[in-house]
Amino acid sequence: MATTLDQNVALKLKGKFQAEVVCFVLGLGSLVAWNSMMTIGDYYYKLFPTYHPSRVLTIIYLPFSLVTMVILTHNESRINTRMRVITGYTIFFVCTLLVLVLDLAMSGKGGIIHYIGLCALSASFGVADALVQGGMVGDMSFMCPEFIQSFLAGLAASGVLTSALRFLTKVAFEKSDNGLRKGALLFFAISTCFELVCIILYANYFPKLSIVKYYRSKAASEGSKTVSADLAAAGIQNETNNQVGFDDKQHERLSNKQLFLQNIDYAADLFLIYVLTLSIVPGFLYENTGSHQLGKWYALVLIAVFNVSDLISRYIPFIKLLKLESRKCLLAAILSRVLLIPAFYFTAKYADQGWMILLVSFLGLTNGYLTVCVLTVAPKGYKGPEQNALGNFLVLILECGIFVGDALDWLWLIGKSQGF
Repeated sequence: MATTLDQNVALKLKGKFQAEVVCFVLGLGSLVAWNSMMTIGDYYYKLFPTYHPSRVLTIIYLPFSLVTMVILTHNESRINTRMRVITGYTIFFVCTLLVLVLDLAMSGKGGIIHYIGLCALSASFGVADALVQGGMVGDMSFMCPEFIQSFLAGLAASGVLTSALRFLTKVAFEKSDNGLRKGALLFFAISTCFELVCIILYANYFPKLSIVKYYRSKAASEGSKTVSADLAAAGIQNETNNQVGFDDKQHERLSNKQLFLQNIDYAADLFLIYVLTLSIVPGFLYENTGSHQLGKWYALVLIAVFNVSDLISRYIPFIKLLKLESRKCLLAAILSRVLLIPAFYFTAKYADQGWMILLVSFLGLTNGYLTVCVLTVAPKGYKGPEQNALGNFLVLILECGIFVGDALDWLWLIGKSQGF
């Protein structure tokens, strides 16, 4: 008996580090295309100076992501997760390539056709985001919390990567003709390659890792039907639900309503985190911070500071003593972030760029840290199918927070032309 237990523990641990690395890359790939579009905002503001591209593209992206996520969350127990995630990464790959093709076709001259094309591709990115993020978080919710943490770190790393590339391309092409455009084209060429790597990793490598097969087999034994295709891809025949005498009552799961009521505070946490963050990033940082010594680099520096601090903070919960798990403390910490709204207003109006950089770094630190704490603590205590459903549901609430926050971001423009 002890030998069997030791074998199960060894099987769980085998390939854990490789799985965490893959989750990190998959997280990076699920946002690198969209972050590329946001990070080259200075290029789009040059092409479309009166169209508010950072705000408009985001407000188009979000409804498509949100509606798709609602549909997928409602039907999550019947959806083939493998096909869902691969489809999402494929859409990312195709649309990222089309952004590149569109700019080449329009010769970088802008115009309403170019802008409408970008809006259509933004909508497609929103659909892909719902397919990937809900599927991945739901899938990893019945695995190690470290997998979710690595995936979330990858999401933040995509922002850091795009910011670093933006600085490099801006320096490299600053003195050349059409330097902004050359940097943008390079951005999307790199992003396209990342999306292709993600398709290959998720389809061929991730499902064959021992630890992933272990958790998916365990979820299948608890009644999960979403993992069947992944188990088949790993060479495991899932016969759990086809056994003679299989009793569905043994695998009855809580309804979505019950899961919602039991986790309503976690849902409120994620909603409030992203309402506040998206009411400031990226629109406020691009359009409402005025002119300072950094000049045209100022908005890029602010976005980079947010992305770096967001990434760093997502690794803080790896230290057990620093991880916040109390439900009441999480809600209190998140509610206290509302004080950042007047802080940003008065800093933009009266303070210099150093204080703004410090404030943006604090925004990023709290955003990443609190997100990881909520999403790694919430799924505990449930069976595989319920954890998958809860993971999808929490991502849906997160998307709602992003949508509302981005809508509120427009309020900063009332009565203002250029900054405060």
